[in-house]
Amino acid sequence: MPPLLSIIIAVYNDWTALNQCLLSITQQADSTDFEVIVVDDGSSETFPERIRRWVDRLPLTIARQAHAGISTARNHGLQVSKGSILLFVDADCRLRPDCLAALTSTIAGAPAHNCFQLRIVGDSRGIVGRAEDLRLITLQNHLLQPNGCIRYLNTAGFAIRRSHVDIERGLFDSSALRAEDTLLLANLIQRGELPLFASDAIIQHDIPLSLLQCLRKDVRSALLEGRAFDLIASKGIRIRMSNRERLGLLWSMWKASKQPSIGRPAWLALTLRQSVQRMTSLIYPFRTKR
Repeated sequence: MPPLLSIIIAVYNDWTALNQCLLSITQQADSTDFEVIVVDDGSSETFPERIRRWVDRLPLTIARQAHAGISTARNHGLQVSKGSILLFVDADCRLRPDCLAALTSTIAGAPAHNCFQLRIVGDSRGIVGRAEDLRLITLQNHLLQPNGCIRYLNTAGFAIRRSHVDIERGLFDSSALRAEDTLLLANLIQRGELPLFASDAIIQHDIPLSLLQCLRKDVRSALLEGRAFDLIASKGIRIRMSNRERLGLLWSMWKASKQPSIGRPAWLALTLRQSVQRMTSLIYPFRTKR
């Protein structure tokens, strides 16, 4: 009998983070029937032995492909999967102990919904993690709709019913190297639906980088995500916030940063990262016209 959940994780050279992610899956509080599918997107290093050992503790399938990007890797995972619910998780994330139980409860209680956004939080042990936590909490609260759905999609923790997916064609646009989840959200909006927010199913996003390393990654990501936003624009759907909305969100984050668990330095780090991302994204149209 096929498992209820297929947990699909695309990996590219992030074996240490994946090891912690798999550990968190073994620590789930209930006995939800699931399988784990790890797709190696052509990493320079083959699967280390410490990852292969998880086969003895988890119903784990390891697949490998030539490097083609995260969208293609996730689509590959879909084709290998067998579960009726497809759950996408990033390698640098950890599932809270009751995450799968909360998710399956939410899905069982919402038969009219086909897709579900899990709650994503940051790791509050350092300034980068606290900044990420501040961003995620404020953003998710801001985009939550009165009916319990959310105008937000983050494949660090996103689930969809298998019956709602064309498995052979894939769920993600392979031409989108970044912001593929935002493009998927635009496709859902075009069909008149939004993910239901599974607020009790919590996934922690860990960032094992310094602030400087994050800024460098932000620049690369902002340039790569231009293709996805071009496709979104062609659909006539507005996803990006206006400058007024951005300022309002920053003000909300400033007020939230009063909490001792977050602090003003986290807000400053977050503001710096978002400013760099925004300025870089404005460069993209000029680069593509050369």
